Amino acid sequence: MIRSQDFLDRASQWGFNCYTGVPCSYLQPLINGAMSSPHLRYITAANEGDAVAIASGMELASQRCIVMMQNSGLGNAVNPLTSLNIPFQIPILLIITWRGQPQGDRDEPQHQLMGKITPHLLDLMTIPWQYFPAETQQIAPTFSRIINHFQQQQTPYALIMPKGVVEATPLTATISPKIPSLTPATATLTALPSWTRREVLQAILSATQPTDILLTTTGYTGRELYNLADRDNQLYLVGSMGCASSVGLGMAIAHPQKRIIILDGDGAALMRLGAWAAIGCERPANLVHILLDNRCHESTGGQPTVSASLNFSAIAEACGYEKVVRVETPPVLSQNLQSPTSQLTFLHIPVQPGTAKSLPRPHISPSAAAQRLRQYLHQPNSCYS
Repeated sequence: MIRSQDFLDRASQWGFNCYTGVPCSYLQPLINGAMSSPHLRYITAANEGDAVAIASGMELASQRCIVMMQNSGLGNAVNPLTSLNIPFQIPILLIITWRGQPQGDRDEPQHQLMGKITPHLLDLMTIPWQYFPAETQQIAPTFSRIINHFQQQQTPYALIMPKGVVEATPLTATISPKIPSLTPATATLTALPSWTRREVLQAILSATQPTDILLTTTGYTGRELYNLADRDNQLYLVGSMGCASSVGLGMAIAHPQKRIIILDGDGAALMRLGAWAAIGCERPANLVHILLDNRCHESTGGQPTVSASLNFSAIAEACGYEKVVRVETPPVLSQNLQSPTSQLTFLHIPVQPGTAKSLPRPHISPSAAAQRLRQYLHQPNSCYS
């Protein structure tokens, strides 16, 4: 058994000063230790997949972050791990508890199947793993092995944590609540959209600065932006549907001197709406979250989403976004993008369905786009070099 402080101190020596994830009783010592430390940061995620995306955004901005989760939540993280971290070559460290471990203590029935397949699931995802260090002298070699893998492979690495390998640690800190300020401005929806996604994207390109970072959701948004202009400060998040907002949160935290602009879609946003609560809690002043709402999953054939029955602006405001604007004309969009961003901002832009025929896919590979963005941010190719 080890002390949580010994693990946290060694992790900090390797640059892991930030943690995110979803709690498990096995993780109590590490989460309590990270939250209670004045030198570490813990970001509360709504689910395990969002935590993976947050850590991935931080890694792209060259800041290391450890993701912690119960193995029952590993299923929530499969999509970003396989469609974000692997193709984009974004290395992150996972600590996954082993509930329902075969030959372990008797556990609840809901953990039995996942307990049997946890190591095999990581193997199927081609994510190397080892057991969490149970003795203090094992910590340093463990991190040497992790960093070596990051340098060589640029993919995630996992530590599987059995029960009782870390001493209990009391929690001496709490999260200060940030109460949203609700206004009547977001209560009423107005006219139907009058412009297309392409027109909106062109207006965004005209209103933003070369120092801004643009992250697009999967589907036609990234393809259309690429078709309009492929720039080094743009990242097209193919796959990992719904994760753009969490990747943007991680980047905004890790790189506060850059304005991070998320180009989201209504279907993707609805898939991981809980991420908005984490963004509203952290409230990075350099983050602009733009939602292009055409009320359908256009790239898969135009199937409708449920966005017509809800108010995204009111949701964003309730989650803690400080500036919320429903944008219906180009001048309003330009006005909100050309001025410097000093508070967490949400722009809801209704757009008409439709896109250009034979819209090309980005020719740049995901891993090349990620490396290009790192270089654009004036960082080494990887923070693990």
